[in-house]
Amino acid sequence: MAGGDVPRPGKPVRGSATGRPIMAALDLLGRRWTLRLLWELRDGPHGPRAVLARCEGLSSSVLYRRLRDLEEAGLVTREPEGSYRLTELGAELREAIAPLGSWSERWAKR
Repeated sequence: MAGGDVPRPGKPVRGSATGRPIMAALDLLGRRWTLRLLWELRDGPHGPRAVLARCEGLSSSVLYRRLRDLEEAGLVTREPEGSYRLTELGAELREAIAPLGSWSERWAKR
């Protein structure tokens, strides 16, 4: 897979030559800053500057690259005024990973 390509089910991705959907999803979500950006957009749209201010250490070039990846993957959309928000599919992902958040809280208490 060439650098910068957005993982897609059915195409080779890290860990899967066949691009099984779960492997494509894990490849996409495993990219640096991707989950953090989805987290920051969980409660509504935010402009890039607001997201950047919330993510210490995130460069603007990586921010825009990840937002483009998430947009291309159908998880984020750009509003006409320039802010970004989760799509319906992105909101479904938020709900799908909520149990992982609960698990991580139990794990942290061990």
